[in-house]
Amino acid sequence: MKIAVIGAGIIGVTTAYELACDGHEVTVLERRGAAAEETSFANAGIVAPGYVTPWAAPGMPGKVIRHLFSRHAPVKLGLPLSGRELAWMWQWYRACKLDTYLSSRAHLQRLAFYSRERLHHISADLKLDYERSDGCMVLLRSEQDSQAMQPGLQLLRDAGIAFKEIDAVAARKVENALNSETDFFGAVHLPDDEVGNCRQFALMLKNEAQRMGVKFAFHTTVTQVQPATGVTLTIADDPMPRQYDAAVLCAGLDSCRLLEPLGLKIPLTAVYGYSVTATIREPLNAPRSAVVDERYKVAISRLGNRVRVAGSAELGGSLDKKNARALQTLYKVLHDWFPGAAHLSSGVQEWKGARPMLPDGPPILGASGIAGLWLNLGHGSSGWALSCGSARALADLMKGRTPDLDVTGFGIERLRR
Repeated sequence: MKIAVIGAGIIGVTTAYELACDGHEVTVLERRGAAAEETSFANAGIVAPGYVTPWAAPGMPGKVIRHLFSRHAPVKLGLPLSGRELAWMWQWYRACKLDTYLSSRAHLQRLAFYSRERLHHISADLKLDYERSDGCMVLLRSEQDSQAMQPGLQLLRDAGIAFKEIDAVAARKVENALNSETDFFGAVHLPDDEVGNCRQFALMLKNEAQRMGVKFAFHTTVTQVQPATGVTLTIADDPMPRQYDAAVLCAGLDSCRLLEPLGLKIPLTAVYGYSVTATIREPLNAPRSAVVDERYKVAISRLGNRVRVAGSAELGGSLDKKNARALQTLYKVLHDWFPGAAHLSSGVQEWKGARPMLPDGPPILGASGIAGLWLNLGHGSSGWALSCGSARALADLMKGRTPDLDVTGFGIERLRR
């Protein structure tokens, strides 16, 4: 088939690659000037299937309210809140039920494990040498933090995920550079998890896809999707519509603009995340792989000769206005654990990205209900961890094959209940 993929983030690039593997004629349409320039640009890079979990969880609304009064809160509200965001918050609140949470978490972890397998397969098959390292450690500042983690650890046990609870002494042996002056209770070490440079992988895979014949059209904004015989796309500043047999929408938040005229109102909103990236000053003072500060929900990752600190979940506001307190929290956590590890006087990249999130957590993956139009969107903060599996499953569905992944729970029909 002749297929258009709308969006060239990590989801769009992996989708294009998998479709090309199946022999389709693929064109990727992207409004930005290069691949992976928005949500995929500067995320934490952690691939940890056991920690891919829905934001909608029992007790979460109360935690969010309490966080709002904390200076270094992991969750923030940006004002003003739009009507769409308020409606999303209500749907999210309704999804914070135990049965919904357990179902959504099971779906997400199933996809995350499948996606990691596919990531490893692609990387090995194509010999992609991107910045990556093995292992992830969750740092627990107090015994109270450890106790709060126990329900989550039981879920890891039930899922058969390898981890080990260790004390502070053992944690310092895993990550030798941890600040000796920062006292903490212990850690949870996940040896099978990893960290990798999402954008670097996306650019490498984009090059491989091009070698397979995939065309990438940058600075190309799709203004309208029209289902007819196949799918017709209208492009800004182009008088001639483009005709395809099918189209896959991987455009994140911009997908809503294209879907609403077709009668599809997807409850997708931005939950903004932040990161700070800087060159490593002294390798011996930097993390070996990735650590996560459980209290502040901040990740510190080693990406080649750079260190990246990422975290915060901000609902409301706008992409172009950075929250100073969110950035201050990132710097604080870096200083707490790895002081002097990075050059912070110059060349620091401060980034804010819009993570497209659905109220209940899992992405939408599959047919839209409109002939010829397919969806692969709403991965929230886990796009990197879910991308390769989502792309392969969608390609199988479009080919009429049964995916190796059970796609129950990812269809658009769940939003119509």
